[in-house]
Amino acid sequence: MARHLGRAYLRYSFTQGTAQEVAFLVDALALRPGARVLDVGCGPGRHAHALAEAGYRVVGVDISEEFIELAREGAPPSATFVRADARDLAYDAEFDAVLSLCQGGFGLLQGSDDAVLAGMRRAARPGGRIALTAISAYFAIRFLEQGEEFDAASGVLHERTGLRNEEGETAEFDLWTTCFTPRELRLMAARVGLEVEDIWSVGPGDYARRAPDLDHPELLLIGRV
Repeated sequence: MARHLGRAYLRYSFTQGTAQEVAFLVDALALRPGARVLDVGCGPGRHAHALAEAGYRVVGVDISEEFIELAREGAPPSATFVRADARDLAYDAEFDAVLSLCQGGFGLLQGSDDAVLAGMRRAARPGGRIALTAISAYFAIRFLEQGEEFDAASGVLHERTGLRNEEGETAEFDLWTTCFTPRELRLMAARVGLEVEDIWSVGPGDYARRAPDLDHPELLLIGRV
């Protein structure tokens, strides 16, 4: 997908709310000036760039070499990018905050969610915070669109979608996204030793301290190590 989309990824509507999302998280995570932040699954680096421009030191990791190359282009000096697998993060208590943001990004590695969250927790220093977004199972079921399939046994949403690149060429991709309830996120956090401070219902560009509901596509978990 990254190879096909390239820079066109940043044209999709769910990427347009970066400034609001980052401003909200700086406050919600109580980030101090100069704090060190790890962005897991950073994609082309939109959140990492915004955080670095705001004065934070950011490391972005993504498994896609294409996205890492895009993220490095025009990156602020305090943002660095590394190709890495989110299931095998090589960091130990190095960051004040660890993020995994982007609609559906956390649930794309089916069956590996605990490993990703455990690595994120390990990367944060004692007292550091974690922020991750995941697709809400409530929303996915309530607003299931034509052609989508939701597997009630696994909580996985399947869709086949066409993605257009910068040249206007469309390619079809199958997407399988694990969806979550607030309770599932709390249980997963407990398994990896992460204290959950809050879970809010949010949407792209619409992060807010909003109690979990049925009307917003994502859940935002804030946790403390």
